[in-house]
Amino acid sequence: MSKRIITINRMFGSGGRVIGKSLAEELEIQFYDKELIELASKEKKIPFGELAKVDEKKANQWLFPVDHEAQMNPEYHFIPMNDVLFELQRKIILSLSEKEDCVIVGRCANHILKNKTLSVFIYAPFEDRVKNVMERTGREEKSARKLVKRMDKERRAYYEYFTDTKWTDLHQYDLCLNSSRFSKEQIINIIKCSL
Repeated sequence: MSKRIITINRMFGSGGRVIGKSLAEELEIQFYDKELIELASKEKKIPFGELAKVDEKKANQWLFPVDHEAQMNPEYHFIPMNDVLFELQRKIILSLSEKEDCVIVGRCANHILKNKTLSVFIYAPFEDRVKNVMERTGREEKSARKLVKRMDKERRAYYEYFTDTKWTDLHQYDLCLNSSRFSKEQIINIIKCSL
């Protein structure tokens, strides 16, 4: 690895995004999560909100989820905006990996940058993730359970659609860490020691 690139895939509610952001701050390198949507939005002049609707979601084969004139642009005509966003983010991720050290959360970055990154998967037991979501969002338990299931299902479908590999196939990750067993600081230290 010529650059320090860390990709983090995460189960919803496991704290993967928070861990990634803290890791980037500690290493004093760039952090990319929703920032990738902003970069794609600026590059193609598609409103951020329209791209955010389809971020990390597999396209529905029966409808175009974005009601925006960009969808009718000849460049994107009959291509789901999910696919447009994925391709834009793929190009941005490849470009970033050539230019700078960074932490990238989600968006199939470990697959896009295969063999160029330290690939990390953050997970935790379902009950712990539900508790984390309840604490973070103030949701009732029933609502938090539904949200965790829905978000994991969306992330799994997205990842498997665009990579043709299983999201939870641990062989594709360099590190798999259970965030319920280690503190955020311990996980950051484990990752730093692996660079």
